[in-house]
Amino acid sequence: MYEYPGGELELFSKAVRWKKYLSELIGQYIRGDVLEVGAGIGSTTLAFMKDEVERWVCLEPDISNIKILNNTLNEIDKIEVRAGTIKDIDSSKRFDVILYIDVLEHIEDDKSEIKLAANLLSKEGRLVVLAPAFQFLFSEWDRALGHYRRYNAEMLKSLTPHNLVFEKCRYIDSIGFLASLINRIILKQKNISNSQIELWDRIMVPLSRITDILFHQYFGKSVLAVWKAE
Repeated sequence: MYEYPGGELELFSKAVRWKKYLSELIGQYIRGDVLEVGAGIGSTTLAFMKDEVERWVCLEPDISNIKILNNTLNEIDKIEVRAGTIKDIDSSKRFDVILYIDVLEHIEDDKSEIKLAANLLSKEGRLVVLAPAFQFLFSEWDRALGHYRRYNAEMLKSLTPHNLVFEKCRYIDSIGFLASLINRIILKQKNISNSQIELWDRIMVPLSRITDILFHQYFGKSVLAVWKAE
């Protein structure tokens, strides 16, 4: 089984403003049967869960995270925790939405991964990907976390399989982009501290909510893409 490097999941689980921002951007797609690929320790699951969800499958390859997921989510009847990757999902299953929240950058063959996900979507289902943006921001921190790459809109669009329509793409966290640029050029930090995450979540994320209105087509720390099944 896969073993997740670094402490990114624990750090970002405390970023409540960021999770709320994401849930507002992605919430319109959350309904019916949901497959969350790379569910981590469940912080995204809890932030995105809605009444419209009938079933939520948390798919996670790291066995230590599986234990955390079972402990954290065991009282929510709609949630099913499964060990493995998308290759372990029965090909006859269909989902209304498949989520990759800060996951695709950890997968070496991302094009094949997207094809597999596309084949598991129901008619008019959505594939939602959130990933770190812009390869020129790739830093020692990315490397320490096991990232293969960062993305831009064109890179994500190029992954589109024949049975999906590339519906929407935008950048988010324009203030965080500047912080990442400073880290890449000047600080060159391999690890991010709790205090830095707190500062980003408390100050930068609320500012990004405002500046993203102007800059979402051009830049951000993260990129959000949505595909629709035909």
